Amino acid sequence: MKKKIIACEGKEYIIEWYFNDKGKSESLAYFKDLPDDRQKKLARLFLLLGNTGKIFNLEKFRYEGDQIYVFKSSPDRLFCFFFDGSKVIITNAYEKKSAKMPVKEKEKALRAKENYIKRVKEGTYYE
Repeated sequence: MKKKIIACEGKEYIIEWYFNDKGKSESLAYFKDLPDDRQKKLARLFLLLGNTGKIFNLEKFRYEGDQIYVFKSSPDRLFCFFFDGSKVIITNAYEKKSAKMPVKEKEKALRAKENYIKRVKEGTYYE
């Protein structure tokens, strides 16, 4: 079965789900488990960023440092990074339960980013 890697294909960016070495996507699995109304809210954010290239509302999209960004649609948080000028890669997700972002979630996003870049350079990511 072919992986569904594209979450949104816009005029400015293609937004993709990150898949690990074993072919699993934590962020896509999280998204698919959400109720329809929450999926639609996130899909609108993907479409906005994909088509306009920007989301100015910090309550919806925020820079978290280390080239990691977060889509924010209460209570969902989806981490991502920009790659190669035209792609946004969604790495992992969680449901917000406290005021502070769990450090382990950002670390997970950074590890996924490193893995993605390594595999793209090796030519093994999109096989």
